[in-house]
Amino acid sequence: MKLAVKTLDAADAGEIELNDAVFGKEPRVDILHRVVTWQLEKRRATARGARERSDVARTGKKLGNQKGGGTARHGNRAAPQFIGGGKAHGPRVRDFDPGLNKKIRRLGLATALSVKAAEGKLMIVEDFALGEGKTKTLLARLAGLGVTNGLFVDGGAIDAHFGLACANLAKIDVMPAVGANVYDILNHDMLVLSRAAVAALEARVNG
Repeated sequence: MKLAVKTLDAADAGEIELNDAVFGKEPRVDILHRVVTWQLEKRRATARGARERSDVARTGKKLGNQKGGGTARHGNRAAPQFIGGGKAHGPRVRDFDPGLNKKIRRLGLATALSVKAAEGKLMIVEDFALGEGKTKTLLARLAGLGVTNGLFVDGGAIDAHFGLACANLAKIDVMPAVGANVYDILNHDMLVLSRAAVAALEARVNG
């Protein structure tokens, strides 16, 4: 698969040959669903469990006589109504740390890239060198490219000026190829890759 390459100024910069094993996969909704579900679950922190009645170290001795004391009947200091007692119906520990095979993760990434390519929402640019870290300058470049909602992926370290210019743009995100993931790719209308990002993603998928 060949795709035209542009510069940030929307000028032609030749063509690039894309690997069909990475950008030409058949769409697999089931794979995308598995990977996105795994990503969202990995974001969740493990819930902290409260100490319940059986978990606190309190005496089990009866506080007083069953009758005649003029107070309520109590038989254990670990009861929830006492200070230091166990929590009644407290939160339980829930672990949101599922596993997913690397093979499925790589297939999910390749499928997401292929979906963007098939939909015509994949764009290749030469690099992300902006020259100055001004949002106004970046907006002018994006208008020329026709991108209003996009994920920009570079091969290595992000250009400092580009990262600064897009920091306060709500629908524009940038990340290195090592951080590219299925959820963020699908969550943006356009996927914009640099030449270096294409090489890095192909190497990452082919493992």
